[in-house]
Amino acid sequence: MDLNIKQALMNGETSLGIEFGSTRIKAVLIDCNFEIIGSGSYEWENQLIDGYWTYDLNEVISGLQETYLQLKQEVENRYSVALQKIGSIGFSAMMQGYIALNREGELLVPFRTWRNATTETAASVLTEKFQFKIPQRWSIAHLYQAILNDEEHVANIDYITTLSGYVHWLLTGSKSLGLGDASGMFPIDKSTRQYNKDMIDQFATLIADKGYPWSLKHILPTVYGAGEHAGCLSKDGVRLLDPSGCLQAGIPLCPPEGDAGTGMVATNSVKQRTGNISAGTSIFAMFVMEEDLSTVYPEIDIVATPDGSPVGMVLANNCSSDINAWLGLFREFYEEIGLKADMNQIFNVLFNKALEADADGGGLLSYGYYSGENITGFAKGRPLFVRSPESRFNLANFMRTHLYTAFAALRMGMDILTQKEQVKIDRILAHGGLFKTEIVGQKMCAAALNVPVSVMPTAGEGGAWGMAILASYMVNKEQQEALADYLTIKVFNGKEGKEVFPDSADVNGFNLFMERYTEGLSIEQAAVEHLVENWKV
Repeated sequence: MDLNIKQALMNGETSLGIEFGSTRIKAVLIDCNFEIIGSGSYEWENQLIDGYWTYDLNEVISGLQETYLQLKQEVENRYSVALQKIGSIGFSAMMQGYIALNREGELLVPFRTWRNATTETAASVLTEKFQFKIPQRWSIAHLYQAILNDEEHVANIDYITTLSGYVHWLLTGSKSLGLGDASGMFPIDKSTRQYNKDMIDQFATLIADKGYPWSLKHILPTVYGAGEHAGCLSKDGVRLLDPSGCLQAGIPLCPPEGDAGTGMVATNSVKQRTGNISAGTSIFAMFVMEEDLSTVYPEIDIVATPDGSPVGMVLANNCSSDINAWLGLFREFYEEIGLKADMNQIFNVLFNKALEADADGGGLLSYGYYSGENITGFAKGRPLFVRSPESRFNLANFMRTHLYTAFAALRMGMDILTQKEQVKIDRILAHGGLFKTEIVGQKMCAAALNVPVSVMPTAGEGGAWGMAILASYMVNKEQQEALADYLTIKVFNGKEGKEVFPDSADVNGFNLFMERYTEGLSIEQAAVEHLVENWKV
């Protein structure tokens, strides 16, 4: 087997996927059997600076280089092959947000990520104008809010893009974006698989009095579908990715995609009536729709698969951040008593403790709002944990409550799809860090959504692996072979995920928890507003 892999490495019969996640940059190299033969990672965190959640774009480069270096060294150590040839490359990142560049390619304002809830006015006006849901995190909402704020930088814009599009541009010089990621910048017309022309024209009319020297259609990236070529690795790109210069230029790149698109690919969820859920810093569920929704819902976004099918998306801004903070506290205690902390062990022990809990979490309540929450209408984040004297306060209930609340806001949006729109969900494929601990995340998710939940072996690395699959599809597909067929017949053929069915007691328990959660929202809202106003951090 190693001889086959060595030959593939020497011939460049591999595909590389790199994804910039919210807490980790991850790279995976796959062979022709879609198996991971090398990987690397880099931990990073967003920062709240001057009222905006952001990442330093200098760290984008340093993190990219460190991630690739780890992968390169692993390949060399395991197979004694210097990584010079790669068959195809793809970049992915957190969707949406706002990166604005001038004609010289200089950043005009710090990168504004999906996490910011600062565009309420713009999103509301555009939703009404387009009669199409424009979420606060979408790039067009950030742009229009900057216009409404009369921000000086707007007149100097030459190009706006997402993080994946930015990295792709740095390495290729091509201002490109995949359909899935583009659908989080501006609405996509499902018939043309391009930006909606009527809405482009409406936006032009909306800002005509500003007299800007640009038009929207000229500052947005060019949209490409899955399987299309979107540029090649340039010599400058080689120096950015691999400063040693070992890697060869000219490697073809597939369209850069968002984490939602790579999640759909990694879970074989691009066909109609399929769905997946991704749980990490944020949490979102996506369902490829057969028909349009009957109306516009504030809680439901319409995006696209990497090959252009419309998708109903429910996204909650908060999922694992508060859980991670609590587990960090347990780690600190562990180290204070003189023990060496292993975070994998801490996660496994504490997550599994939740399986011993009361079905409803013992009457405890938590809102893990590390940042604002769009579904429940919170502009600012203040995590809150609450118990009454009658609550059954123990470690098991504590952990189940925090796992339940990770799914709670998502559940509120899901109820619209399943109850109001009668969307049928047979099962959900799950991926993301919350599902790395076997069974626990699945069991909580199944209780929350009352559907079977399956997890593939690649659940923890789904995004980067999914991006590598998209890169592979570009160079290895048969003529006219659809992405869904490529995934079903070649990538996932014979591969079964572990499926967990909802337990009736857990479903009832989660419903009781949701009663407390929804009843407490008005109290939480008042508390957060008070803290934001009076608690200066």
